Amino acid sequence: MKYIDEFRDGAVALRIAARIAAEVRPDRRYHFMEFCGGHTHAISRYGVTDLLPDAVKMIHGPGCPVCVLPIGRVDLAIALALEHKVTLATYGDVLRVPASNGLSLLKAKALCGKTGGDVRMIYSAADALELARKNPQREVVFFAIGFETTTPPTALAIRQAAAEGLANFSVVCNHVLTPAAISNILESPEVRRLGTVPLDGFIGPAHVSTVIGSQPYEYFAEEYRKPVVIAGFEPLDVMQAILMLVRQVNEGRCEVENEFTRAVTRDGNVKAQNLVAEVFELRRSFEWRGLGDVPYSALAIRGEYAAFDAEKKFALETKKVADNKACECGAILRGVKHPRDCKLFGTVCTPENPVGSCMVSSEGACAAHYSYGRYREVQIKAAA
Repeated sequence: MKYIDEFRDGAVALRIAARIAAEVRPDRRYHFMEFCGGHTHAISRYGVTDLLPDAVKMIHGPGCPVCVLPIGRVDLAIALALEHKVTLATYGDVLRVPASNGLSLLKAKALCGKTGGDVRMIYSAADALELARKNPQREVVFFAIGFETTTPPTALAIRQAAAEGLANFSVVCNHVLTPAAISNILESPEVRRLGTVPLDGFIGPAHVSTVIGSQPYEYFAEEYRKPVVIAGFEPLDVMQAILMLVRQVNEGRCEVENEFTRAVTRDGNVKAQNLVAEVFELRRSFEWRGLGDVPYSALAIRGEYAAFDAEKKFALETKKVADNKACECGAILRGVKHPRDCKLFGTVCTPENPVGSCMVSSEGACAAHYSYGRYREVQIKAAA
């Protein structure tokens, strides 16, 4: 409860918590999966779980794009910098994801002086495009990652590069799709029932839904009989979504409800969707950390823009690399384990020295639990 003063309106949070407690049935338990790293971050930062009754449990899903990036794709980016001697541009969190042979892009950056390559941290796809404009003598490769939210800016950068004839600019596309991951979760007996516990519903992602709308989730509610409530990032949004899910479960309903009506519509951002469809097409399969190969779960650059596809331009091939056997990141991403279940968590593996990708980004489940001390409280209680 000590985190309640961080809420913008603590009194409202307490009222929602009281309503949740009043409406949970004494004869059952509720297990809901949040499918967004931003929600995981908010839940940990504001201690939302402290306000929930014991009957309501939150499960972390694979909603962090940095976390689900497999080692083989990071190895590919490192090879571009060290072997192909390009200027590799990507986001700050990606630089710290552990790869093979004890490397990461950040460590590879330190080796670039000997090879002639370069690794740059950027904040947007537009920054990568500007690097190519300012350095026409160098090959600039944007290592693009993210869910549907960050895909339109990458598409715009590729289209702009084509319009300007920037032959030294290309993209490694790692953009992945939320609905395909949800399908994978629901098709997996291990995840769908979390062992012996049924998964009762989902909190739908916020930013992703502003782009794709609420309509894509209707399939999961109808086909798999699992309710979905799309929620904003504020802790009050998350708590209200939990209340809405509890009500659906109690009433035997399986519907898509939109708590985030101030930003999400049923159809989403059609202009952004059309831009993405112009530049990208579906991959037949793509590897996710923790989920394995997921059919039609990622995007590739269309043939019309092949000149800006770094995988074709440099004849790149992704190799599968097994995760560290001691790291439980994969199981945590599937929702079948909690960060506290990993023996490395908070000891060998910390944000300063991440062993698994879940400890890298602030949206990763392990980093969120570590940064906001949730695991320390459990340890103190256990010791007492």
